[in-house]
Amino acid sequence: MTTSPNQFIVVTGATGLQGRAVTRQLLNSGWRVRALTRNGNSPGAQALAALGAEIVQGDMAQSNTLISVFDGAYGVFSVQNPYLSGLNGEIDQGKNVARVAKQVGVKHLIYSSAGPTVRDTGVPSWESKLVVEDYMKTLDLPLTILRPMAFMELLTEKKFFPAVSTWQVMPKLMGSSTPVYWVNTQDLAIIVAKAFADPHRFLGEVLPLASDIRSIAECRTIYQQVMGKSPARFPLPVWLFERMGLIGQDLTSMWRWLGRVPLETSTEALYTIHPDALPIRTWLEQHKSSHSTS
Repeated sequence: MTTSPNQFIVVTGATGLQGRAVTRQLLNSGWRVRALTRNGNSPGAQALAALGAEIVQGDMAQSNTLISVFDGAYGVFSVQNPYLSGLNGEIDQGKNVARVAKQVGVKHLIYSSAGPTVRDTGVPSWESKLVVEDYMKTLDLPLTILRPMAFMELLTEKKFFPAVSTWQVMPKLMGSSTPVYWVNTQDLAIIVAKAFADPHRFLGEVLPLASDIRSIAECRTIYQQVMGKSPARFPLPVWLFERMGLIGQDLTSMWRWLGRVPLETSTEALYTIHPDALPIRTWLEQHKSSHSTS
């Protein structure tokens, strides 16, 4: 489809990792973007405003604040963060977004879920998203569901504490040779833009997103080769990591499950849609280059 000057997309969680990437990509693709955030004065919100996004304040936990934001939107990109809101909060927010999107007649809702399609994994942040998905389906929404796997940003992003989590506790619980399915947020954002531009192809689809399959041991070798040094590791007992609250308990449940149950997916779905998606080596090379010049 061809975007018109009057069409806009609402991006929820616009200042988060996924939301930022999606907002930028949609702007680059010619869409108007209404970026939803709880703090319109934050540096992240102001950076998006400088790129041309319309910054609007609202709270996904309060559905009444969403009606005016969603009204008139062609589409909504929906993502919630359970590590900020808690699991019940994530479910409530996801349901609120879906309910209001249905109420105002949004033409296309793209929901960023996570994890495999199987149920009863015991992983809290996977199970919560299935609850949201099930609710969305009861509303008969024009819906596309994305299932991004592990984000490559987990290897480098400081807010994820990679020295403790990805490089230390994760391989200890999952096994350093267990295959992990990876994708980066920019490639996810490109898929989102393609889906909004071609609804007939994507409506009703559930898309697993992975562009590379690498164990932590393989990632460590690639990191050493690209960065010229080993990734930092900070020894931390598993029990202490789990005491860090929901984050620790959720992630350790996830990594234990991945160590027990082989995933059955591939990179085919993503590369069929986006042939230029990046494997880990190329992504790390670009990451290194962008940070050395910034």
